[in-house]
Amino acid sequence: MDLILLNDGLYHLVEVTKKMIEGVELLDELDCFDLCDILRFHLTTYYDYPVNAYVMKDGSGNLYGCICR
Repeated sequence: MDLILLNDGLYHLVEVTKKMIEGVELLDELDCFDLCDILRFHLTTYYDYPVNAYVMKDGSGNLYGCICR
């Protein structure tokens, strides 16, 4: 799975690594979209005003979604 991030006007695909999901406890088998929602809650902060976007906590850009492979 890859995350779709917008940074400085360019979209980037960032592969999800084990380090990114460190601390996330998965109790049940999930599909890709459920895992994307969990990662969004774990890795981002939502800014309502003025940007209306999910911003990565590490400053790597805005999260737009996931690509499941």
